[in-house]
Amino acid sequence: MTRPTPEARTAYPHHHPTPTRWADNDVYGHVNNVTYYAYFDTAVNAYLAARGALDPHAGTVIGLVVETGCAFFAPAAFPELLSVGVRVAHVGRSSVRYELAVFREGEDAACAQGHFVHVYVDRGTRRPTELPAELRAALEGLRAD
Repeated sequence: MTRPTPEARTAYPHHHPTPTRWADNDVYGHVNNVTYYAYFDTAVNAYLAARGALDPHAGTVIGLVVETGCAFFAPAAFPELLSVGVRVAHVGRSSVRYELAVFREGEDAACAQGHFVHVYVDRGTRRPTELPAELRAALEGLRAD
């Protein structure tokens, strides 16, 4: 497996400001690896909610994470203001592959980058369902070119 190299901010069409919290640091003095997944999830869901494509409490369709991955290049720590870059690499009938990168303030190269795949399912049956039109429209602004 080839190790990825850090990408630039410009590779991501949307950026979500993400301040680190005291609790994000681990005993080694940097943001713990699992925290990056929370940053990813927050950036994607905040983007979708702001565009009316996600209603976490009453929406009929919800996204379930079925795959994740992350590569780390440089540490981040509290107190820092980070930015999470978001793009969409693939849109299927019921799934989306999001690609994300974390940037430290003032730096162009990612300190971490990863991906996750959402399969969108009916809230009640938990069976895959076609992506709603408002979700597809919101994803257009995140397409990787």
